[in-house]
Amino acid sequence: MKNMFKTTLLLASLTGLLVIVGNLVGGATGMLIAFAFAIVLNFGSYWYSDKIVLRMYHAKEVTESESPKLYEIVRKLAMRADLPMPKVYIVETSMPNAFATGRDPKHAAVAATTGILNLLTPEEIEGVLAHELAHVKNRDTLISAVAATIAGVITMIATWARWAAIFGGIGGRDDNGANNIVGFIALAIVAPLAATIIQLAISRSREFAADAEGARISQKPWALASALSKLESGAQHYQPRRNDVQPNENTAHMFIVNPLRGSSLMNLFRTHPSTEERIRRLNAM
Repeated sequence: MKNMFKTTLLLASLTGLLVIVGNLVGGATGMLIAFAFAIVLNFGSYWYSDKIVLRMYHAKEVTESESPKLYEIVRKLAMRADLPMPKVYIVETSMPNAFATGRDPKHAAVAATTGILNLLTPEEIEGVLAHELAHVKNRDTLISAVAATIAGVITMIATWARWAAIFGGIGGRDDNGANNIVGFIALAIVAPLAATIIQLAISRSREFAADAEGARISQKPWALASALSKLESGAQHYQPRRNDVQPNENTAHMFIVNPLRGSSLMNLFRTHPSTEERIRRLNAM
């Protein structure tokens, strides 16, 4: 019930933001179109947001024969957590990270990058995947995937509006032209922050809860603490390779550690609690 309330509140906030963007872009007509689009998007993202996120990262579903060790770890943890066996995906990137998605435990998926599989020990991987299954068990994955989907649409519209402003496709020379220009400039400045604000709307306390629940599932809090330490260092020193799938700011909150580094704005609006604090709490268990 608590997570359902969070989901409803977030969707309502995102719908309102999308309507505001529509009003800035197209006035009253744009607002009505944005509202209708938001209704369709809310329903669509509920059913398909997990598929969109997996496709965004070119995640490949693997079978037990293709990745027996990873598959066995997930199956063992799912049994301990009393969850249905989720689908298992691998993302081809040297970035060490992992995430889970799906609207409910019966339609869940866990994804690990090739970077994390190469970096961590089997026990540490177990700790990480237990954390992700804790998100599945707590039904956090729905709100995360929906947020990523709608944030992407808002950012896309804002980007279109910015280019329209640059090429003079706003307001023309009528009396409302100046107001329209001001609105578009405001949109161009504020909209890039929309994804970060949405990520912050997802409570950081959910990460602490997933850490604690994941530690109970794996029965190895030390392994998750060790994994978080390595992943934090890996994210800070990550150098993208030519064929790596790059992280997206709209989905940064879905990963076990924030994959984005080097931006003062991202450091100011953190999508995750402090890794040091997470490790401290795990070591205290």
